[in-house]
Amino acid sequence: MSRSTRRRRGAALPAALVGAIALVVLLATQLGGIELGGPAEAPAASDPVAIAPAEPSGRTAVEALAALEVKGPAPATGYDREGGFGTAWLDVDRNGCGTRDDVLARDLTGIDAPGGCRVLSGELLDPYTGESIAFVRGQDTSTAVQIDHLVALQNAWRTGAQQLSQEDRVALANDPLNLLAVDGPTNSAKGARDAATWLPPAKGIRCEYVARQVSVKAAYGLWVVPAERDAIARVLEACPEQPAYRSSLEY
Repeated sequence: MSRSTRRRRGAALPAALVGAIALVVLLATQLGGIELGGPAEAPAASDPVAIAPAEPSGRTAVEALAALEVKGPAPATGYDREGGFGTAWLDVDRNGCGTRDDVLARDLTGIDAPGGCRVLSGELLDPYTGESIAFVRGQDTSTAVQIDHLVALQNAWRTGAQQLSQEDRVALANDPLNLLAVDGPTNSAKGARDAATWLPPAKGIRCEYVARQVSVKAAYGLWVVPAERDAIARVLEACPEQPAYRSSLEY
């Protein structure tokens, strides 16, 4: 049958049959939620991204938040990343690998670490954006993956860390609970901001994100400022059973 013949026959469909087809489509749309002519369904922004598990502390993040002291921030005077929190990515657990490589090995898949420590390449499913990022050390993609301090070190300094011992500040800066491998530009956009002014774009990670912040602050005796406390509480309204976690300081 020629293409022109098929068109002519299609144009001559009986009115009753056309009406029946329209009725079937209408019912399917109403009952099955079909959206005709729409784009393919994309993953929801709230879909969670799996991250490395942490040890629950035995209480919820809501309970841990309620136990934190609430007061204004201290001045940033005297803040110095290296002087206050130690040289970046020390081997604090003495396993022969710096903290950065430990986190890359934990959070990336398909890693290439021929020496058993220095991660040369791998793939990150970024928890902050939901995007996959190829990591290759020494190339442009090396900075595409950064290690985020969930409680930024400057934020920690302004909420009690300057009162800690140097040993505890070094532990905070290298605590696996406070560290995630994430998308570099997104991490740079976060900077030292707290939950009142920055949350991950991927909504599905937000409960876990603030729960880890609360857990870190609880473990190291840090406080929250009022706006930060309120922002975290709003996130946790959607997940009241979200657990708090133990940090390496508590093991």
